Amino acid sequence: MTKATEKRYSDLFSYIFIIIGAMMASFSVACILLPNDTLDYGTAGLGIITSKLTGFNLSACVFGIFIPFIIAGFYFLGAKFAIRALVGTAVYTVGLELFENIPFVLDTEHFIAVAFGGAILGAGLSLILRFGGCIDGSEILANIVVDKFTEKTGKNISMTSILVAFNMMVYLLAFFLLNQNSALLGLLVYVVATAIIDHFTDHFESIKRVTIITKNPDAMIDKIRNDMKKTCTVMDSYGAIAGKNKTVICYVTYFELRKLRDIIDSFEENAFITVSTIDEIHIKS
Repeated sequence: MTKATEKRYSDLFSYIFIIIGAMMASFSVACILLPNDTLDYGTAGLGIITSKLTGFNLSACVFGIFIPFIIAGFYFLGAKFAIRALVGTAVYTVGLELFENIPFVLDTEHFIAVAFGGAILGAGLSLILRFGGCIDGSEILANIVVDKFTEKTGKNISMTSILVAFNMMVYLLAFFLLNQNSALLGLLVYVVATAIIDHFTDHFESIKRVTIITKNPDAMIDKIRNDMKKTCTVMDSYGAIAGKNKTVICYVTYFELRKLRDIIDSFEENAFITVSTIDEIHIKS
């Protein structure tokens, strides 16, 4: 099997798992969370609040609010990411429309239903994130802010504080515009879902350190610099079998990780790659 064929199969499986994850997320929201007087978080939460206040179609509100973030993702994170995000969002909104008309009732206490629904939501979102997609505009916004902050200051920061601030705004809106129970139960959904996501994506909101060991890194570094506007640290290294190498270290956000992997895969020569999670980076000048 050629490298191009492997890449096509990899892309196909990515879309399949993004679709499965989006259907799981929409099932959780439409069949478990909303019937139990709670809401999703992020931009989907804003869509739910808008729908409840205006009476407009739920899926249309969610999709309409997400569209500006997809456009921003296209410009700042690339066409491949935007297409995956668009596919995931389209499936999610179609799933909301579909599952809203299914007579499914989870006859149990609110807290149990919300915990169960939050776990399914988190599992679905984990699939989407692991395969390069996204159905939450707050994550795109946080990624852009982090990227621009790094570009301006040279410092890397985590997306966590931006995501928490955005979602706190959503729950405050729900608290004052809907009711207290919806806001507090929604906060519980956020805690459960993010715990599941962190488990399966290794803290997607944190900075990722990518270490690449290769013989000839120059062309790869140029492409990373030109396509991603990222700098790299290069060190001499020596392998017991491979002999003299170069070790390249690059710091990226979770959503930039797939683009970096695509750049690395575009070069035919072998490379040894590791990815680790960095919670904080301090630069002493």
